[in-house]
Amino acid sequence: MSVSELYSQYTRVWIPDPDEVWRSAELTKDYKEGDKSLQLRLEDETVQEYPVNVQNNQLPFLRNPDILVGENDLTALSYLHEPAVLHNLKVRFLESNHIYTYCGIVLVAINPYDQLPIYGQDVIYAYSGQNMGDMDPHIFAVAEEAYKQMARDEKNQSIIVSGESGAGKTVSAKYAMRYFTTVSGSASDTNIEEKVLASSPIMEAIGNAKTTRNDNSSRFGKYIQIGFDKRYRIIGANMRTYLLEKSRVVFQADDERNYHIFYQLCAAASLPEFKELALTCAEDFFYTSQGGNTVIEGVDDAEDFEKTRQAFTLIGVRESHQISIFKIIASILHLGNVEIEAERDGESCRVSPEDEHLSNFCRLLGVEHSQMEHWLCHRKLVTTSETYVKTMSLQQVVNARDALAKHIYAQLFHWIVEHVNKALHTSLKQHSFIGVLDIYGFETFEVNSFEQFCINYANEKLQQQFNSHVFKLEQEEYMKEQIPWTLIDFYDNQPCIDLIEAKLGILDLLDEECKVPRGTDQNWTQKLYDRHSGSQHFQKPRMSNKAFIVIHFADKVEYLSDGFLEKNRDTVYEEQINILKASKFPLVADLFHDGKDSAPATTASSKINIRPSRRPMKASNKEHKKTVGYQFRSSLHLLMETLNATTPHYVRCIKPNDEKLPFRFNSKRAVQQLRACGVLETIRISAAGYPSRWSYHDFFNRYRVLVKKKDLANADKKAICRSVLESLIKDPDKFQFGRTKIFFRAGQVAYLEKLRADKFRAATIMIQKTVRGWLQKQKYRRLKGAALTLQRHCRGHLARKLAKHLRRTRAAVVLQKQYRMQRARRAYQRVRRAAVVIQAFARGMFVRRIYHQVLREHKATVIQKHVRGRMARRRFQRLRGAAIVIQCGFRRLKAKQALKALRIEARSAEHLKRLNVGMENKIVQLQRKIDDQNKEVKTLSEQLSAITSAHAMEVEKLKKEVACYQQSQDEDRGPQLQEEVESLRTELQRAHSERKVLEDTHTREKDELKKRVADLEQENALLKDEKEQLNNQILCQSKDEFAQNSVKENLMMKKELEEERSRYQNLVKEYSRLEQRYDNLRDEMTILKQTPGHRRNPSNQSSLESDSNYPSISTSEVGDTEDTLQQVEEIGLEKAAMDMTVFLKLQKRVRELEQERKKLQVQLEKKEQQDGKGVPAEQPSNDSDLDPDADLAYNSLKRQELESENKKLKNELNELRKAVADQASEHSPAAAGTPDSYSLLLNQLRLANEELEVRKEEVLILRTQIVSADQRRLAGKGSEPNINARTSWPNSEKHVDQEDAIEAYHGVCQTNSKTEDWGYLNEDGELGLAYQGLKQVARLLEAQLQAQSREHEEEVDNLKAQLEALKEEMDRQQQTFCQTLLLSPEAQVEFGIQQEMSQLTNENLDLKELVEKLEKNERKLKKQLKIYMKKVQDLEAAQALAQSERKRHELNRQVTVQRKEKDFQGMLEYHKEDEALLIRNLVTELKPQTLAGAVPCLPAYILYMCIRHADYVNDDLKVHALLTSTINGIKKVLKKHNEDFEMTSFWLSNTCRLLHCLKQYSGDEGFMTQNTAKQNEHCLKNFDLTEYRQVLSDLSIQIYQQLIKIAEGLLQPMIVSAMLENESIQGLSGVKPTGYRKRTSSMPEGDNSYCLEAIIRQMNSFHTVMCDQGLDPEIILQVFRQLFYMINAVTLNNLLLRKDVCSWSTGMQLRYNISQLEEWLRGRNLHQSGAVETMEPLIQAAQLLQLKKKSPEDAEAICSLCTALSTQQIVKILNLYTPLNEFEERVTVAFIRTIQAQLQDRNDPQQLLLDFKHMFPVLFPFNPSSLTMDSIHIPACLNLEFLNEV
Repeated sequence: MSVSELYSQYTRVWIPDPDEVWRSAELTKDYKEGDKSLQLRLEDETVQEYPVNVQNNQLPFLRNPDILVGENDLTALSYLHEPAVLHNLKVRFLESNHIYTYCGIVLVAINPYDQLPIYGQDVIYAYSGQNMGDMDPHIFAVAEEAYKQMARDEKNQSIIVSGESGAGKTVSAKYAMRYFTTVSGSASDTNIEEKVLASSPIMEAIGNAKTTRNDNSSRFGKYIQIGFDKRYRIIGANMRTYLLEKSRVVFQADDERNYHIFYQLCAAASLPEFKELALTCAEDFFYTSQGGNTVIEGVDDAEDFEKTRQAFTLIGVRESHQISIFKIIASILHLGNVEIEAERDGESCRVSPEDEHLSNFCRLLGVEHSQMEHWLCHRKLVTTSETYVKTMSLQQVVNARDALAKHIYAQLFHWIVEHVNKALHTSLKQHSFIGVLDIYGFETFEVNSFEQFCINYANEKLQQQFNSHVFKLEQEEYMKEQIPWTLIDFYDNQPCIDLIEAKLGILDLLDEECKVPRGTDQNWTQKLYDRHSGSQHFQKPRMSNKAFIVIHFADKVEYLSDGFLEKNRDTVYEEQINILKASKFPLVADLFHDGKDSAPATTASSKINIRPSRRPMKASNKEHKKTVGYQFRSSLHLLMETLNATTPHYVRCIKPNDEKLPFRFNSKRAVQQLRACGVLETIRISAAGYPSRWSYHDFFNRYRVLVKKKDLANADKKAICRSVLESLIKDPDKFQFGRTKIFFRAGQVAYLEKLRADKFRAATIMIQKTVRGWLQKQKYRRLKGAALTLQRHCRGHLARKLAKHLRRTRAAVVLQKQYRMQRARRAYQRVRRAAVVIQAFARGMFVRRIYHQVLREHKATVIQKHVRGRMARRRFQRLRGAAIVIQCGFRRLKAKQALKALRIEARSAEHLKRLNVGMENKIVQLQRKIDDQNKEVKTLSEQLSAITSAHAMEVEKLKKEVACYQQSQDEDRGPQLQEEVESLRTELQRAHSERKVLEDTHTREKDELKKRVADLEQENALLKDEKEQLNNQILCQSKDEFAQNSVKENLMMKKELEEERSRYQNLVKEYSRLEQRYDNLRDEMTILKQTPGHRRNPSNQSSLESDSNYPSISTSEVGDTEDTLQQVEEIGLEKAAMDMTVFLKLQKRVRELEQERKKLQVQLEKKEQQDGKGVPAEQPSNDSDLDPDADLAYNSLKRQELESENKKLKNELNELRKAVADQASEHSPAAAGTPDSYSLLLNQLRLANEELEVRKEEVLILRTQIVSADQRRLAGKGSEPNINARTSWPNSEKHVDQEDAIEAYHGVCQTNSKTEDWGYLNEDGELGLAYQGLKQVARLLEAQLQAQSREHEEEVDNLKAQLEALKEEMDRQQQTFCQTLLLSPEAQVEFGIQQEMSQLTNENLDLKELVEKLEKNERKLKKQLKIYMKKVQDLEAAQALAQSERKRHELNRQVTVQRKEKDFQGMLEYHKEDEALLIRNLVTELKPQTLAGAVPCLPAYILYMCIRHADYVNDDLKVHALLTSTINGIKKVLKKHNEDFEMTSFWLSNTCRLLHCLKQYSGDEGFMTQNTAKQNEHCLKNFDLTEYRQVLSDLSIQIYQQLIKIAEGLLQPMIVSAMLENESIQGLSGVKPTGYRKRTSSMPEGDNSYCLEAIIRQMNSFHTVMCDQGLDPEIILQVFRQLFYMINAVTLNNLLLRKDVCSWSTGMQLRYNISQLEEWLRGRNLHQSGAVETMEPLIQAAQLLQLKKKSPEDAEAICSLCTALSTQQIVKILNLYTPLNEFEERVTVAFIRTIQAQLQDRNDPQQLLLDFKHMFPVLFPFNPSSLTMDSIHIPACLNLEFLNEV
């Protein structure tokens, strides 16, 4: 492949950039060899010319295809170079928020400076047991890899964590240790894993500090060895530390802090136990306030101090030692505040004896104050002859004080490390270990000193080890794949290491200079210049003689030599140390014991050394003390030996920015660290060989589009791959064929991707071209057809328009001609006629005008006189008549409205209640008003007679005057009188017409009222029918003779009352009709009477009509009496004798009422006697029973009322008769009136009296009820009524439901607060019954209405759902269509093809599911048929065998007639000594296969029959022993077969069955509802085994949990492979390039992939086993619900942790797999188990992978769809989503932010992964057996011959 092919137009490259390090650009022109520059277009569309070095032909780096960007492994990139690595890390970190990335064997970890939810227990369990390349990069994956290799290879492992300060090394190491402690557990009960974790807060407190780059920077290196036993459980740990930064104790730079422990102790100084430390805030101490700010934002030092104390306690540090430690730390702070005063000479200084801080220092350390005060300012010089004490200058004293403080802290640090190691030490034998190295990374600052030199020296050693290990792995991979390899040249930093540690190297010269008496830093530097000036890794700065430069593997570092010698010597004056050794506190003295001078990494005894009483003399400490450089070099060599003996795993921590901002990426800083940590070296080594590796299968699937058709016929995929590569890549050195993989040089995969994309692009262009041509042809044809149609229609329209215009023009001419002619003719005729008419009228007008003038003058005076008088009279009459009519109409309207309202109100119980309240007053008022009206009637009658006589006299007088007047008038008045008579007649006719109108109106209103009355009567009849039916039911249900008699009497009385009521209603209706007719007749008679003599109506007429509140009583009486008198007055004397009939009728009516009263009284007495004899006291009387006081009150009131009424009637009749006779004798028979009107008035009077009697009867009843209610309320108000007793309603015998009766009774009780029984208030109680009936009907109708409404709502919901689905589908299609139109033609074709492919795929899936369903049903039916056939054959054989056995027994035992089989009682007897044999044969040694074909759960039935016999013989010890042995035997079997699903299922079913038997036959009625009579005989008689039922229930739960555990253990290895990796739909998923991690050494050999059919087969096996063994169906449903939840959780967790499976094709595969599982559930009738609901998160995740992810509408759709997924899970899937080819688009960061904004209101849990170990609570529902104990047969294979059937 030539350079011109690679650097062609549109190729993207990387060019250097001063700000962003590397910048992307695109070639705008093909590059040809020899060109001096490249034409580039940057991402911001700017054009740039990039120069090319012609000599070495160095072209810019090529950029990887977009499909490779964001890979988990950097080695998967086709082009391996620095910009590709940097860009991949940046994309993963900023866009996907992935902080971990693989780079071969290295895990690159970028510090996010934010809390991420990826370190919980669920994530640990998700990575546990997984291969390293199968999951997303994570520190847990590295830890799991180390743990698995340790267990498999039995070789010690190491995890090397390195990086700059602030890069996250400590946190990474902490998480690795947490993973080991969580996964492995502890081998003993010492909680060693907790102690390992507890060591972290201790070491962070004493060894970490805030720096400018990190708030929790480790200022020392540590290597922790975690020991494991043979079972790979933690047994202990050991820690080694390196190069503690002691200078930080006495000096901190700006914005830095001392070690955390100082600030924690100051924050807790206020505690009571720390009062003696004399501490204040940290700002008050010199050693803690030099950096300025003493507080870290977001850190609570007091809280951290409490955690530190708890950690000390957990690792075993006693409280007293803790106080001692804190005293030493406090003493260091006080030492820093000691004030040293210089003397005048400047050569000496002193400390004030009153210095408070020095006193506190001496008191806390237990040393003498005077000695410490002296030796702080003096030093001892020892010579061969004598010893001198010399004073020191101020600077020397300060340096000595700081050296002492550093030494004290360093010794305390080492003591704490030793104590931690003692706590983590174990006496058990260590089998292997995993070491975690948390060490400083390569450092370079503006000023680099001795500490940076040692750190970089250590990193040089680690880098050398890393390079050799990487090269070794590459070599092993090539040898394993059997491909030729050559030695790869990699950077070897051994010369730099030799420069530092070799003989006469930098460290050797430093130690030598330290031994020189007057050695200085400048002399040592000069020696370095002289010795190593020729070395390629050593340089001398140009402008300085106090510094030197070392060229390390990462960068050049300039070291300032000032302080090197002092720090290397680490000098502390011996006199001060001796004072501390003499401390009275043992811990302080032991810190400075001689043994402590050895290397700090060594471990000593676990006990504190006790100093002797006298110490031996010792030589000077200087002579034997080793330098810091020597100690560090020795410990580093020991560390490298340890690492070389282990298998290393590398974690490189990267610090993305110096500002500690979350998810900010500084490319410059990242490149510096990548170069320093060796990641780029790894890339370089990989790129030098064959970095890209593909398996033959994956290569074939990915690049089969490049294979020719003839090559596909070959079945050997290796051969096809060979032929394709040899034809595509001409250079054979660019690839190699290994045993299982194909190896490619760098860039070859990108070239193949380019060819593949070109192939797809060419095919796409061909498809687009064809489709576009077809679309244009179709468009042209449509346009042509449309144009022809438009032309045809336009031409026809124009022709029709022209024809229409011609026709209209011709018609207009004809119309104009005719119209003009007609108009002219009409004008002529009009003028002629007008002239003739004018002449005639003019002539007549003049003549008539003269005549009329004469006539008008003559008649004017006459007309005016009569007209004016007549007009005045007419006006008066009209106004008076109108007023009367208006009054009548208005009063009638008001009366009707009031009557209607009263009738409606009278039907309600509330009206009767209100009526009852003031009824007595109303009755009295009514009686008084009746009396007043009777008196008024009498008075008016007398007045009427007087007026009548006066009227007659006046008439006679007027007649005489008229006769005289007529004689005196001349004949000229006749015409005037005739005209006046004519006018009066016309007025009379008009009055008659108005009367007819009023009569018609009255007729219509009467018809309407009749119709309403008929409707009400019909409704009343229906209610009566219902009442009669209910009464008949009561009669049928009554069994007591007395009750039947009472019911009959009640019915008779009710019937009589109903008849009386109907008569009353008829009278009321007739009365209303007659009253209206009377009013009409009265108006007519009034008009007739007024006509001849102009009489006025009586003034009291209208007042009588409106005076009473009860017009039906008062008005009728008054009106009828008045009309009667008027009629008698007019008809004459001969008709007056007819009043005797009225009198006789009234007397007869009185006698009837009296007889009825007596009859009712007799019935009441009889009722009282019957109630007194036969009715119990607790039952109240029925419908007609009243209290004796009420009866007496009723009778007395009624008798008095009747007597008074009779007297009044007799008096009124006598007076009326007398008045009528007198009037008749005075008037002639010529008066107006007829006999009919007289009889009509008498009938009206009779009806009115009858109505009055009925009304009074009602008043008496109401008054009696009021009296009785008051008496009962006063007598028995405190007693509680009985709701079961019959109420006092007349129809209380009616049968009603208990609930309705209770509800009705409560309503009655509320009403009885004023009246006892509201049934009496409505005549015969009809209102109460109607209320109950209507209430029941209303309930029934309401229930029916609710049912119908629910059905209707369901139908509406279903229709709405269908409509919504159709709308969504239509909207989706419309949206798709609109989007398609917006796309380019090429994109339209591509989109259409994708849609067609999706549709065809879905159809194929549906058809495939249908076919599989039919096949499964067919297999199921065949299997069931075989089973049934087998059962039928077995049954027939068993019947034949049983029949032959019976015959044989009958032949052999003819003498013994009894047959025990028939008398078997379902009990089995065994002897006590056979109990162990029974348990062994039936439990411990029983195999489930032995009982194949037998009754399911047979052992449970046998055990129950044995228990039943022990219960039968009342042997409690035997029952206890048998149940205990059974439970222990089951536990033993389950423990032995803890991985056998069949055995566990077998004993779960038997345990549940035994539990059900103990419940079914316990004698508890709650469990015996489904038992037969035979089964009830098998119940336990003597013992209550409730406690054992609880024990068996607990045992069942344990067995169930073990069953789930076994099933999950069998299914879990299959889930990920079957659900995510296996191609259920062939050819759907693509394969992306993979990196080094797919070659992890922890992956086992062989192919362990599973398909979905394997899971289904396994679940079929589970289901078959459980069903065959008779496990309860409810438990089976719960088992599969649990298993499906586990499938959902494991699959979803892997999906959330794997970038390679988050693609569209995986979503399609998941949906297909889930549909297969759902189909399996439906086929096994398990869809009701809730298993599908547990898969909802996985279903939504699959849909999320397939949904569109671009617009805000898509975001809204995702948020509404994914309700079962948390926000973190949705965002994680979107971040992980990976396109499989370049035609797909990545999910943008803006879209993910939109999703997060819409989901921010959700209250989702913080947990990212699902807990796949979660177990739903199990329920064991009671499931009784239909078998009887005597029908169970014991097979011989159980060897239970010792059991005897009872």
